[in-house]
Amino acid sequence: MYNPKSMKAEEFISHQEVLDTLAWAEENRDNTALIDSVLEKARLRKGLTHREAMLLLDCSIPEKNQEIFDLARQIKLDFYGNRIVMFAPLYLSNYCINGCVYCPYHKKNTNIPRKKLTQDEIIREVTALQDMGHKRLALEAGEHPEMNPIEYILESIKTIYGIKHKNGDIRRVNVNIAATTVDEYRMLKEAGIGTYILFQETYHKESYEKLHPTGPKHDYAWHTEAMDRAMEGGIDDVGLGVLFGLERYRYEFAALLMHGEHLEAVQGVGPHTISVPRIRRADDIDPDVFDNGIDDDTFAKIVACTRIAVPYTGIIVSTRESQACREKVLSLGVSQISGGSRTSVGGYYEPEPENQDSSQFEVSDNRTLDEVVNWLMKLGYIPSFCTACYREGRTGDRFMSLCKSGQIQNCCHPNALITLKEYLEDYAAPDTKTKGDALIGTEINNIPKEKIRLLVSDYLKNIGQGARDFRL
Repeated sequence: MYNPKSMKAEEFISHQEVLDTLAWAEENRDNTALIDSVLEKARLRKGLTHREAMLLLDCSIPEKNQEIFDLARQIKLDFYGNRIVMFAPLYLSNYCINGCVYCPYHKKNTNIPRKKLTQDEIIREVTALQDMGHKRLALEAGEHPEMNPIEYILESIKTIYGIKHKNGDIRRVNVNIAATTVDEYRMLKEAGIGTYILFQETYHKESYEKLHPTGPKHDYAWHTEAMDRAMEGGIDDVGLGVLFGLERYRYEFAALLMHGEHLEAVQGVGPHTISVPRIRRADDIDPDVFDNGIDDDTFAKIVACTRIAVPYTGIIVSTRESQACREKVLSLGVSQISGGSRTSVGGYYEPEPENQDSSQFEVSDNRTLDEVVNWLMKLGYIPSFCTACYREGRTGDRFMSLCKSGQIQNCCHPNALITLKEYLEDYAAPDTKTKGDALIGTEINNIPKEKIRLLVSDYLKNIGQGARDFRL
């Protein structure tokens, strides 16, 4: 049944292949020679198969585990350097017709207030996000054909791109909405979205159907095959993810990588991003009901093995995770994080009253964007607000070819410094600006090409004098 080139969900995510992979990895978890051979392949920076990556995740030899973490750190530096891309979610509506048992937006929940932002409210929310310094948003909305039709999503995207406030503007809108048709994906592409993101939640078909008992999301194949339809609709960049804690993490890890292999085999390019959220407490939802939770050490190893398996793919960790957890996984492969996030419909312009909380889940990292930026720089990272690749057409296979060749370093590193300088001039607290200017002064010397280094120096001076929106 397993066929990565198949267009049928149950063939490219073959249940039996996942089980066989888990059994093989468990049987060989102490096989030093086999683990060494996989690590040797991993050092070529060309990725691993789902079976090979599963073997590393299951590895029980302490010194080999240390090699795994060290290699993940090095691969992260090789392809993404010390840059961390910043974004924020924007929840448009929590109206939903699905019955997902782990989500407070499920149809039967009468406790949560139902909200939908008007276009005027979107302008207020986005203006508040711009005043923080954000340039990249991830739109979120429940699935509801009457309250959240594609026309509403498209109008909202147009509104967001049209908001210019002081020096603020949103330069990239990523979209996380329910699986839809090729025609509607084509509309999203024409609207200028960046990445289309859709979490699988769980790849275990039987569990999936139990966790989604009612609504369109109950259809496992429709949901799992969505990325192929999105790419058929012209969307170059797609983002995968599972919600760890719904099913056993080993099953999800193997199946998630199989999905990536399928996209490579059929579409010629794998996922642009992979998200690794863990289930969190929320209204009408108790995560203790799900007995598949993973501890921080296991979570860190999942991030490390994901980075080794898919060296070129961005890895996203949101404010679901605590500051301590995020700090632990940053060096192991994470390339994007959110900051100053709200998981409610509204809340950026003004906080929601306690009795009107519409949050999808509890946020574990409640710091402001400036506090997160300051913290990242203190750790030696460059907070990046860059959207240049998307705006210059470096998406899909074009981005991946640049990343694989290493040439992306002459684009991403300079653009990170340019956009950080904009943030420092327009939004940063005094201590953050002092740290940032010092960091830029050091990091500009790490731009490989002298011509680009001189150009960036000129851009930075112009930004200090009031000019904006330079990019390579």
